[in-house]
Amino acid sequence: MLTEELKAYARRVPEELLTQGDLAVADEVLDPDCIYHTFASLTTGAEGIKQWVTALRRAFPDLRAIVEDEIAEGDTVVQRITCSGTHRGEYLGIPPTGKRATWQLVAIQHLGQGGKFAEHWSSADLFGLLHQLGAASAVGDTNVAAKRNA
Repeated sequence: MLTEELKAYARRVPEELLTQGDLAVADEVLDPDCIYHTFASLTTGAEGIKQWVTALRRAFPDLRAIVEDEIAEGDTVVQRITCSGTHRGEYLGIPPTGKRATWQLVAIQHLGQGGKFAEHWSSADLFGLLHQLGAASAVGDTNVAAKRNA
């Protein structure tokens, strides 16, 4: 796959799967046994990713994921993505706040032997997101459960 084709293929994840909520894209671009190393968990298989996306979109139904930068080399694509959405459903145990949040993430996707993405790593600004939702203080209190029970 040529570099520009690989980038376009990789953009289907943030643009179609995350932003549009088109779960069929997971079957089209992700290996059935793919491994997703995300900021919140380790998810395996296209079905597991569909569940993760469904939960994320339930929490942020107007979720938008915009690719700001991307680099491709060989069978790997790196993307810097800006996500935004309104917190309308429970997320990481945090009840809906109705607050709008914007956060950054970096995603790395590796194409497997079958021409689909076999492994994905992402690192997101989880602290920034939690702070915007009022679940973490500016001095670094990220203990969401303690804040909820206080």
